[in-house]
This record gives sequence, C-alpha cells and structure tokens, in this order.
Amino acid sequence: MIKNIEQLNTIGIAGAGTMGAGIAQVCAQAGYKVVLFDLQESVLDKAKNATQNSLEKLESSGKIPANSASTILSKISFTNVLETLKCDLIIEAIIEKIEAKVSLFNQLMEINGSDCIYATNTSSIPITRISAALKYPELLVGIHFFNPAQIMKLVEVIKGARTLDECTVLAREFVLKIGKVPVTASDAPGFIVNRVARLYYVESLKLIEEGVANFETVDKIMESCGFKMGPFKLMDLIGVDTNYSVTESQYQLFNYEPRFRPNRIQKQKVDAGLHGRKTKEGFYKYD
Repeated sequence: MIKNIEQLNTIGIAGAGTMGAGIAQVCAQAGYKVVLFDLQESVLDKAKNATQNSLEKLESSGKIPANSASTILSKISFTNVLETLKCDLIIEAIIEKIEAKVSLFNQLMEINGSDCIYATNTSSIPITRISAALKYPELLVGIHFFNPAQIMKLVEVIKGARTLDECTVLAREFVLKIGKVPVTASDAPGFIVNRVARLYYVESLKLIEEGVANFETVDKIMESCGFKMGPFKLMDLIGVDTNYSVTESQYQLFNYEPRFRPNRIQKQKVDAGLHGRKTKEGFYKYD
C-alpha cells in the first residue's frame, strides 16, 4: 500500500455528480493530478462545464491566482473508462447503495491491487459493512466531504473495523493537504454530522406535514436563528433525492428508529423528479 503522503500523486474520483466534481476540483486546486470517472458522458460534460465555471468565478473574484483556472482544469482527466482509474488514492462518490459501492470497489481493486488506498464518500453507511465484501478490506477508509465540496471545510475521516491505522493517518494528512479540516468519526450510521443533521430535515418536514408552517417560513425562522441555510433550501442544494436516500439508509441502519423515519412529502418530490437545484425545481423553483 501507499506508505506516505508524498507518494500520493494521482487521485481518482469515481462518480462525476455534484459531489464528485466538487472533490475533483478541490484536489486539482491543491495541485494533484485527478482522474474523474463516470459511466455517462453527459454527466462528465456537465461536470467539466461546472468545474470550469466555478474556477473562472474564483479567478475573477481573486480567490485563486489570475490565469490559473485553465491550468487547474487541465489537471483533471474526464473519462468513462473504469480501467483508466489507475491511481494512488480513489474516492468513491456514487449512489448511496451498499451493493453499488461494493461492486465498484471490487472492480477498482482488481485494477489497482493493494498499491492504492480506497476511500468512500458515503454519508451514512458504516465503512465496516462496505469493506466486509471487499478483497482488501484493510485498505478502505471513509473520507466524507460535505456539499458543496469546493466551499465546505469539514471532512469526516472514518476508520472501519479492519482499516489499517496507516490508511486513516494518510487520509487525515490528505484532507489537510487539500486545505480541509479533518475530524475523526467512529464507524456508526450517519457518523457525526448526518446523525445530527438528519433531525434538522426530518423534523422540518414533519412541521409542514402537520400544517404547523409552510417550508418558506421554516427556512426563514431557521436562518434567523443563525443557520446559513434553512432545511428546505439545503435539501434542494444537496439534492432532494440524495438527502432522501441518506435518510432512508440511516433509518434502516438504526433498526427503523422512528425519529429517523423518511417523510412522504420528500418521497413525493423524489418520485416526481423534483430533486432541487440540479433539476431546476425541488421545494423551490430555480432559473
């Protein structure tokens, strides 16, 4: 396996959705060579355009050096061929389904063997559960970014029951090197942030379900209390479908604890394809 932080040269990102593209940008900004993979060409095109726009805004606002946007973008390779993910560290950022993650990691382990560190960006599934069916369970670590990854500083680092200590140490060092703040979390469903945040969403949904207030009012109240975003604006930003999937996963992993029960209003949005900003409509409408 990779022994030290200086041996991490190429970072692979599996999944080019909002989160994967954001992580790729952060890594490229830190100077890493990045390979961003997704099966769908349309998703890769969208990720490339979004990254270019994001970097150009950072450049115009003086947050990155002048004329650096194109250089940073050139560090990212966009591919739909899984075999090109020959990297030192691979971060998975796909759907929150354990079967899909296990299948992907086993394919990646066939390609890279033990000369790679494998990380999952899961927001709710215990690392130990994912690693149990992998060829190299000791090389899997949790590196959980928050959306939008380009802005949010916090990153949870999670050690599974069989994760090597060296992997966890390297994960923390990597997070620091890309300018983020690592916090070590135990391998429990939802880890730290999502376990706390789940009730922020679930209780807010209950309020509108019971007719106590509408979602705009709930958002205004929470923002007036100091939250940067109300729960419904935040669900739209994250993706209503992604947020619902995490709630559903955490509900199951906590043995159907009532306080984590998914809400039918959110489920209706998902079924209707109203997933928030990425579909131009969720709880709010977007241009």
